[in-house]
This record gives sequence, C-alpha cells and structure tokens, in this order.
Amino acid sequence: MWRTADLSARSLILLASLFALPALSQAPRLNQWKVIGPGGGGTMIAPTISPLNPATVAQHCDMTGGYITYNSGRSWRMINLRGGIEVFAFDPADDRVIYAGNEALWRSTDQGKSWTMLSPSPSRNTVEHQTGDHSEYSLTSDDPNYRGGSVTAIAIDPAHAGHLFVAWQQPGGTATLAASVDGGDSWKTLASLPARVSLLLVNSTGVTAMSGPTAYLIAQNGESKELGHIPGKVNQASAGRSGNLVWLYATNMQGDLFVSKDSGAQWVAATPSLGQSAGRFEAVAASELHPEIAYAGFRDLRLKPGPENLYNGIAKTTDGGRTWRVVFRESTHPAANLQGTWIEERATQNNENIWSDAAYSLGVAPGNPDVVYATDLFRSYRTLDGGAHWEEVNSTRVKDDRWVSRGLDVTTDYGVQFDPFNPQHVYIDYTDIGLFRSIDGGKSWTSSTEGVPDPWRNTTYWLAFDPTVKGRVWGAFSGTHDLPRPKMFRSHSPLKFKGGVGVSNDGGATWAAAGTGMPSTAVTHVLLDPESPAGNRTLYATAFGRGVYKSTDDGKTWVLKNAGIDGEEPFAWRLTRASDGTLYLVVARRSEGEATPASGSGALYRSTDKAEHWERMPLPEGVNGPTGLTLDPRDQHRLYLTAWGHEGKSADSGGGVYVSEDGGRTWKALYTESQHVYDLTIDPRHPDTLYISGFDAGAFRSLDRGAHWERIAGYNFKWGHRVFMDPLDPSQIYITTYGGGVWHGPAAGDSSHEDVVTAVPVAH
Repeated sequence: MWRTADLSARSLILLASLFALPALSQAPRLNQWKVIGPGGGGTMIAPTISPLNPATVAQHCDMTGGYITYNSGRSWRMINLRGGIEVFAFDPADDRVIYAGNEALWRSTDQGKSWTMLSPSPSRNTVEHQTGDHSEYSLTSDDPNYRGGSVTAIAIDPAHAGHLFVAWQQPGGTATLAASVDGGDSWKTLASLPARVSLLLVNSTGVTAMSGPTAYLIAQNGESKELGHIPGKVNQASAGRSGNLVWLYATNMQGDLFVSKDSGAQWVAATPSLGQSAGRFEAVAASELHPEIAYAGFRDLRLKPGPENLYNGIAKTTDGGRTWRVVFRESTHPAANLQGTWIEERATQNNENIWSDAAYSLGVAPGNPDVVYATDLFRSYRTLDGGAHWEEVNSTRVKDDRWVSRGLDVTTDYGVQFDPFNPQHVYIDYTDIGLFRSIDGGKSWTSSTEGVPDPWRNTTYWLAFDPTVKGRVWGAFSGTHDLPRPKMFRSHSPLKFKGGVGVSNDGGATWAAAGTGMPSTAVTHVLLDPESPAGNRTLYATAFGRGVYKSTDDGKTWVLKNAGIDGEEPFAWRLTRASDGTLYLVVARRSEGEATPASGSGALYRSTDKAEHWERMPLPEGVNGPTGLTLDPRDQHRLYLTAWGHEGKSADSGGGVYVSEDGGRTWKALYTESQHVYDLTIDPRHPDTLYISGFDAGAFRSLDRGAHWERIAGYNFKWGHRVFMDPLDPSQIYITTYGGGVWHGPAAGDSSHEDVVTAVPVAH
C-alpha cells in the first residue's frame, strides 16, 4: 500500500478502478467493500446494453459513479473513473472490452473489472486537476493525441476490429471527432463539428453523427457532409442500421419526435399520436439491429380532463414510427405492469406522486428489441418482453416493508448512526429519500419518516439519541438537500428553507415536530448535552442561515442563541462539544471558494457558557472553508479542523486537515494533499487512528495522529462525506457519500482487487 507521506506532491499515485459488489446471493468477505441501504435514489442516465449479451448493461448517473450488471439487473457493480462518466460503449466483437468516456477515454478488457486510461496517455506528462466547490475533474497533458474537453460519444466499427471513433466536446462548444485504427494507440482528427455530439454510428458509408440538431456523414477520409436537421434544439437521439442506411430517431426540446430513414438527410415528424390533447416526448431509443423498433418516453400526456388522466410513460413503435402504442403508463398510481419497490409503496403511504416522473433516458438491446431499460429521477426499471412487464432493478424486498440494495445506489447520506441500546438498530441519514432504519444490523432497511412534516421530509442531516431514555431520538430535518453546497443558496435565501427538529419516542418509527420557538428552517445538526437531566435534556440545533437554537426542556421550546456570531444569516453547520461542556460551532462559507472574498468566509466559534455567548476563533492561515471540527478524546486542547479549499487555476489551496494543540489559538497543516475534506473521524477505541474523506476520490487513514496517511484501498468514489466506525466489528467502517450510497468495508482497505490502474499525478 502506498504511503502518501512518502511521495512527492507531483508523484502522488491516483487510483481508478472498479468497485466490485458481490451478487446478492453471495456473502461478501470481510475484506471486501459493498454498498448498503435500500437502493435507489438519484438520476440514472443512458442505459447501454451489450450487443453480445443483453444481460450486461452499463449506465451512469447525475453524480460521479457508473454501474454495470451482468445478470439483467439482479445485482450491480460500481465503476469509478475519477470524475463523472458521460458515455459507455461495448465492443461489438469482444464482450470483454468496454469503453467509457469523461475527461479521458478509458478502456476495460475484463468486462469492467479494471480500467486503463487510453487517452490521454498517462506517460505523457498527464496531470489531474480537482478544483472548485465540487472538486471538478480535469486533465492537462503533453500527449499530442489528446483532444481535451470531454468524451460525449463513442463508436466501434463492427466490421474492423480496433477501429474507434470518439467525439470530444471542446470548451468553446464545438466538437472534435477523432479516429483510431489501432485500438487507441494512435489517433487522427477526422472532423470538426459545430456542436455537442450526442450520437455516433458506424456503417459501410462512414460515420453518422448527430451534432446539435443536425445529422452529418463523415467519410473515412474525413470528408464531412451536412445532412438534414430537426427543428429546434435536440433533446435526445438514437440510431439503428438498415442495410447501408441509418435510421435516426430524435426529440427536440419542445417535446416533438422525428424520424429519418435515410441517414439523416430527410426527417419526418413522428410524434406518437395516442389521442392526447397535450404532452411532450423526451427520451427515445431504437434497437441498433432492428431499427423499425423504438421506444419513446412521454411526459404530461393528457388524454381527457382530470389529474387521473395526465400520464407519464413509454410508447413503442414496431414500424419505424408510423404507429405507436403505450407499453408503460403512470398517473396518480404506479404503472399496473410494474413490479416496484419501496419507492412506490412509500409514495402511496404518504400520498405522494413521486413515482410519476417520466423516463429520463431509454436503452434498447441492439440485437433483442424486447430488452429495454428505462431510467428517471429516482428509478431504473426494465422489461425483457417488449414492454408487457417491467421490473424495478435498484432494490429487492427482504420482508414486508424491508428492502436491500442491488448495488444501484445514487444516494447522498450524512450519517450512519446506531441506537445506544441496540447496535443492531442502524440509521442512515439520507438526502431526498429521508431517514431509513434497519433492525437487523444493516441487512435490510425500511423508511423511517412517518410523522415528519411533509415540507421537512426530503433530508435528514443528523440524529441525537437520548443516552438513558430508550427509543427517544431527535432528528435534524430539512426540505433543502445538499447543504452546504453553494448551489442551494446561490439564488435562494436560506431564510426561505423549510425544516426543523423532530422527536421520536419509538426509535424512529414515528416522528413529531419538536416544540415551539424555532421557525420552519433547515436544521443541519442537533447535539445533546449528556450531562443534562433526562426528561429535561439540553439540546442545540444549527439552523442554516439563522444560527444556533437551544432547548433546555427536551426540545419542547427553543431559543435563538447568536450572541457574538457575526452576520445576518450565519450558515450554522455543525456543533462539537468537549467533555468540559465547551461548545464549538462551524459556520460554512457563503462564498464559492474565492481565496480572499470580501465577505462570506466560513468561521469557527467557541462558547464556554452553554451557547449564551460565542467567541470567534482564528482559522488556519489561508483557510476560509471550514467543514468540521473534531476533538481528541484524551486531550480537549487538541483540535482537528477539516476544510474545503478555495479555487485555484490548476489546484485548490486552503483545504485539508489542520491541527491545534492549544485549544484553537494556533494551527498547523496536517494533511493538504486532499483539498476537499468533509470531516475527520477518530476511532474511539484507538484515538491515534484518524480517518478522513471528501471529494477527491478517496478516503485516508492515519495510525499516528496524522503524521502519516494511507489511502484506504478499494474505496474510490469521487464525492465522499465522512467515515463511521462499525460498533459490531472494529475492523470495519462505513463511509457516507454525496451520491454513491453508504459503503461498508475494511478499515485497512480492500487489497483483494487490483487498485492502481494508471499513474497520473495530481496538481498541488
């Protein structure tokens, strides 16, 4: 295992590999990682089906992970390639070979188990950059074949092994089409196109491309011919082969659908006529080898008056778009031919129409048009019989209302917490899907938001358990997710956010709003004073944009306690309590990462009188984005501060981990090779052991109070949150993430899989 402290900043080995999830029927070894939880959540994009085996499907998501199944969606494995993935492509001649594109072109030769950066070449001074609030991924390279930008489309010539065509989106909006005849060892620019390329297809006459709303034919010698176009801006496009012709289907942003049967020269309006008076068509996909068969996703299709007659769903054509029929339809109830999951069941119980999102994207098997995958805002589902029956593929029912993930998780989570009376009772604090709990040590999960006010239910940020009253829990709830990310308050005052503190007396099974005195507001943390008397507990809550609230009567009444806190809308984020009662408050920054903002830097405060007064403490030099504060349990003067960097041209600065040994008066940098650290965790059994995680595609462990750090092998999701110790097994940890579910695995790392696939130094 690499010790990052032993490497220079320019030679830090960065890792990108496939995280292997075991099949549900297998018991994972203790040295393996797996994603736990109920499954689902988040937007999946562009299901891509192998032309050689329709049971193998890859898709990416709106966060940073990719996913692959080899068994028609019964279980999934995660693929992490440093940043978000734009596109997958299967080699039509070799089922072991898969290509993927983001800021680089990647190739796997073992069905997605490991990946190699194909372009740019890692050996040509290729450097990785992770900058900005979201730690955006980019590359610079001296590789003359590197086109820059990002890969949006990939095509492989089915008649000539090793002939690849890749569309690179350029920063200025144009696109470059590059070609290789030797499997990616060398490249030439074939054409320059005016807009983003959403589709590439190779046939005997050349390469058909959709660049913006226009179809192009690019010959093997690079001659480019502009063909026809659809009106307006293109939304989605798909294609299939019919002899020497390419059939194209495309939707525009107005919701109209068009078909071309002559490679894009002429287009015919083919919006399905289903007897609707309103509606729009968005997703579309055809079978590559059966182009007469295609599926189109529709939204807000109105057949007659009344909300029960407003539908989302999927229509199918078997005659190239002349006629269509509905094969999947949802209105105020889930589709009758869908085998759903907890998503539909919870929505029905809570009288929410959350299932009624339209298909975001569709994928049809190239050789078998009966196999279709659909994705939307929170689900992936598929049919194996041409649309007669559909099954959701993100979760499996274990018992009654208990569910387990199939490995398809695009969930954001803030905490994995445990009932102090029974560690088999586990809770996950989620965004979008709210709180979930397990009563069997994490083997199965059930929704735990009954009684939470509807405007608060979206996100659970934290729980506080009464240490002596069994079943009593307080929760920090909010209708606003993803805090403290700037996108959430960039155009909205946090004073408009909804949320509050909830209380449960039955271990989270049911909830009620806790007390009065606090307006409906986004609460991101709740902290209990364990020395306060049972029945009259002292509680503190951070209200994002308002400050700190305090209750001394078990949460029945709340009072704002902001004396000494600067600003009209303090982004109160997290609280920490020392054993002597001293409180520390982390205030998130309002700015988006400027090094010296005129206003909006984050702050750190201390109170020695139970929040009656707050004293501002100095931050480490150059730091303006504190994210968390942790105290050494043996020495209350030893403080660990985690921080988000401020944006630089090629690398961020001011982030990482800092330590104070004098109660916060002075600081020194402890670890800055990761610039986007979300939080630090101390192992309570071995306080010299520290863990950190953040948005730099890794989690790290130190066994000597931060003097040296090791990357935790096997965990490689781009956007991480924090590490939690497993109280049932000291060798295991949990890692919560921003969009990749909850990971559970070995604290020492998973050494059973090859983890280093490319040596690309990071810019510092």
